[in-house]
Amino acid sequence: MNSLAPTRFKIVHKLSYFLNISRTLCDHPFRSDGIENGFECVEEPLRKMWKFLDHDSTSDEIVNAYKDNCHNQQYYSLRQRLLGNMKLDAERVLQMLQQDGPGFDARLALDELHIRPSALLVREVLIGILKNINYGNKTRWAKLAYKFFSWSSQKETYRHTANSYHLIMKIFAECEEFKAMWRLLDEMMEKGLPTTARTFNILICTCGEAGLARKVVERFIKSKTFNFRPFKHSYNAILHCLLVLHQFKLIEWVYQQMLLDGYSSDILTYNLIMYAKYRLGKLDQFHRLLDEMGRNGFLPDFHTYNILLHVLGKGDKPLAALNLLNHMKETGLEPTVLHFTTLIDGLSRAGNLDACRYFFDEMIKNGCVPDVVSYTVMITGYVVAGELEKAQEMYHEMISRQQIPNVFTYNSLIRGLCMAGKFEEACSMLKEMERKGCNPNFVVYSTLVSSLRKAGKLAEAHEVIRQIMERGKYAHLISRIKGYRRL
Repeated sequence: MNSLAPTRFKIVHKLSYFLNISRTLCDHPFRSDGIENGFECVEEPLRKMWKFLDHDSTSDEIVNAYKDNCHNQQYYSLRQRLLGNMKLDAERVLQMLQQDGPGFDARLALDELHIRPSALLVREVLIGILKNINYGNKTRWAKLAYKFFSWSSQKETYRHTANSYHLIMKIFAECEEFKAMWRLLDEMMEKGLPTTARTFNILICTCGEAGLARKVVERFIKSKTFNFRPFKHSYNAILHCLLVLHQFKLIEWVYQQMLLDGYSSDILTYNLIMYAKYRLGKLDQFHRLLDEMGRNGFLPDFHTYNILLHVLGKGDKPLAALNLLNHMKETGLEPTVLHFTTLIDGLSRAGNLDACRYFFDEMIKNGCVPDVVSYTVMITGYVVAGELEKAQEMYHEMISRQQIPNVFTYNSLIRGLCMAGKFEEACSMLKEMERKGCNPNFVVYSTLVSSLRKAGKLAEAHEVIRQIMERGKYAHLISRIKGYRRL
């Protein structure tokens, strides 16, 4: 018994320190953010807790049949040849489908290709269709996808898998064919195929935007065929999906249903619920969950510390954050570049750029190499504060350390240049990112056009809009740019 005493003392010490930290977290007023106002540093690792959420493992299901009977070299040679042939067949199918029109019999044309449908072929074709969908052709591709899907299902040697249903549902979701998507779900369940977290994710992503998220959740909670691997139980899978979609109020409701059903929380549940409570501004409940987590014997993990550091950062409590980082080391958890970046992101939003610089330097001293996200957070903080020169210094340091800027880095710098009235440099940076293979998103274009127009540089704004129209990708969003009709 005596040998256990030191261990128990350490656990109690860790929990008491953790609970003291929780009280520090709740010692400041909550400052609400819009959904798009950050938190990426906290949410992204929480999203990645299950790496398989958006992946269906079908690519090897045909070739695996050969593995046991072949030597490794023969197997991989066969696999490579088989995959190559499948890709060629998929390209032939896609080319044929695009010929569809009045008087064209797609089923007959598919038969004349003399291609034998398989799980891998169906996957390649449906993924090819997904890549081709845009605002202007979505109705046509939805019809073509279903023609191919239906034709495949009528072949005696082939039966659709859950993965192929997921892909066609994803296509219908992208094409806004919601009723057809729900019919496919019914068909899938009638055939006895398992509804997984992947199925749920596709539906909730689509129906959440249409205001039907609660309906989807209720259906999956009641479903006894819901496959919740690798989570402890299906509720954690549902909570995880909802967090990805920022459905924080719905997370609260699902959590209550979970407790009513007699399920207990694990560390994953606590992390998800605490984060949702924080995002909803319910710091009193956030505090109670931390206390409950400690009472139930759960020590903070990698993700818990990440959440706490962001809360401390946003609360502009650098000293408490430093103490928490030191405590992490004492418990055997070395802070990573993610933890430092999360803290810096929070402090940046609180406007404490001196503390941001301090922890950025501390990150390097601790052997963590700043990545593109770390630099982008610092650059954005300086831009928002109107310190363009420091933002540009960070950008040049980033390049010198061989960190490749991403679209968010460029967007922050372009915004900063526009704020400083340096429009020629802003337009040059747009060309630079395109030249370096970093495709501008709509936010980049919108920032530049709006700023040019506000400065009275209508000809330059016209030129950027012309570029958007030529590329076609964001042409349907042009109307969202403030004042574009008066250009």
